[in-house]
Amino acid sequence: MSDTPASSRFDAPGHPPATITEFKGVRFLHLGTSWVQGAMRLAKPDNIELEYVQMMMMWMLFLDNPKHIVQLGLGSAALTKFSYQRFPAARVTVAELNPNVIDICHAHFGLPPNDARLDVRQMDAMDFVLDAANHGTVDVLQVDLYDEDARGPVLDSPEFYQACMDCLADDGIMTTNVFGDFSNYDKNLQNMELVFDAVVWLPEVHDANIVVLAFKRAPSIDFSVLYERAGAIKKSMNLPAKNWVAGLKGWMQDQQE
Repeated sequence: MSDTPASSRFDAPGHPPATITEFKGVRFLHLGTSWVQGAMRLAKPDNIELEYVQMMMMWMLFLDNPKHIVQLGLGSAALTKFSYQRFPAARVTVAELNPNVIDICHAHFGLPPNDARLDVRQMDAMDFVLDAANHGTVDVLQVDLYDEDARGPVLDSPEFYQACMDCLADDGIMTTNVFGDFSNYDKNLQNMELVFDAVVWLPEVHDANIVVLAFKRAPSIDFSVLYERAGAIKKSMNLPAKNWVAGLKGWMQDQQE
């Protein structure tokens, strides 16, 4: 481990402390435990470092020009920064319960201050999705909600996923990360399938994260079109989008067996 920056522990009472470690040029976020809650490569702070976090951007295969992107759970702010920088026509809203996470992201993960397009709020994600003022307003909802123990998503009930779906515009998409005890996978997928028109997921990546795409309205899937879009995403965003399409194709084949 290299030396970490001074004042690298944020521990306002009432919430888990936010801390960092660094290893081989990558800064990691922790909530007072060894579990990694996010990462940033110091030489490329605006890139998305972790593979599963990159996969949370799979919605780009289906949506070109979102107007409102919402993040539930800030993590190391990788998705928030990427969305804010790469989609200049979009508003980016974040609901993060832990003020220590918000503070450490401003101090050590390059999270910019709020402005006319960026609104990082210290609030409970459930309160956000239940607020009728948010219903029907979100094009992309990115959900990555974990506490310091990382045993499974903090919010995963049918009521939560119904409220997430209610927030989406007609062609809105939710991406969510499912990680933790094995029983969490089926529980979350079943609860999503109760409320969304279509739910698909990619094979788990090396760290056992499964990223799920949930559609308010099921899309028509043409793999030749998706591969073409994936090539454009690779060129413009430097994300491995062809791997996502291959994963979706594999998922569909598995479902048909």
